[in-house]
Amino acid sequence: MKGRMVILDSNSILHRSFHALPPLTTKKGEPVSAVYGFSLVLFKTIKENQPDFIAACFDFPAPTFRHREFKEYKATRPPTPKDLIPQIPKVKEILKALSIPVFEKEGFEADDLIATIVKRAENEVSEIFVLTGDLDTLQLVDDKVKVLFLVRKMKEPLVYTEKEVIAKFGVLPKQIPDFKALVGDQSDNIPGVLGIGPKTAVEILRHYGNLENLYSKIEKEKKLKEKIRKDLIMNKEKVFLSKNLAKLKDEVEIDFDLKKCSFGNFDKKALKEVLEKFEFYSLLKRIPEITFKETKKLF
Repeated sequence: MKGRMVILDSNSILHRSFHALPPLTTKKGEPVSAVYGFSLVLFKTIKENQPDFIAACFDFPAPTFRHREFKEYKATRPPTPKDLIPQIPKVKEILKALSIPVFEKEGFEADDLIATIVKRAENEVSEIFVLTGDLDTLQLVDDKVKVLFLVRKMKEPLVYTEKEVIAKFGVLPKQIPDFKALVGDQSDNIPGVLGIGPKTAVEILRHYGNLENLYSKIEKEKKLKEKIRKDLIMNKEKVFLSKNLAKLKDEVEIDFDLKKCSFGNFDKKALKEVLEKFEFYSLLKRIPEITFKETKKLF
């Protein structure tokens, strides 16, 4: 199987759009700035990458397994802006008009669904792009998977390959959960180990590879500074809790069928109607940009 797939981290794109654009409302006074920004990003991504498959993942509005394991998980994040909440179903209307399937699952985050779809689709497609404004999905990057990271003010997204991930963190993509388990992650309120910074974490992971290998040798390890060794032993439970919080789950039970993610055969009339409903008249002119002249037959 060949073809290119785009996976949307929908809540992340919505948040980026909401904070990047000035308030925008319909004539009825309904907020739609995030929906408009989301649509702009989506149209641009489709035009530039011409994906054969697209899937959209959403956070489910309920606590996840991470909150059950660590009640302070993401506790420092501000609540979702009240004007953003009613825009989520509007975005789903756009996606429905484009025949893009939506995935969400109680107890899990969108990132877990993205990881699951990547695992299930990676052997069937040639290339996968994850479109997001969240760095958590960088752990999925490999030879086939790239992350299109949305920067502030909706400028051109950064493309993360394995090379860029190593340049940013100093570790391989698959080592990011171990890295965060050691240094913590302030944005998600993942604790980490006090006193271990990025430089020390990189040195540890370059030598031991992962936390499991580190702790299998730590009792008699002479290469670690004694204070660091003692801190790691004392915080072992916290370290592995942090890794479990940081690592994306890639075996979530979802009804995924790659064929249903095929992009191109959407109802242009339905899309036109929903764009007019939200008064996105400028986007009507861009429908031809996301309409491929010839639908690719991959099955």
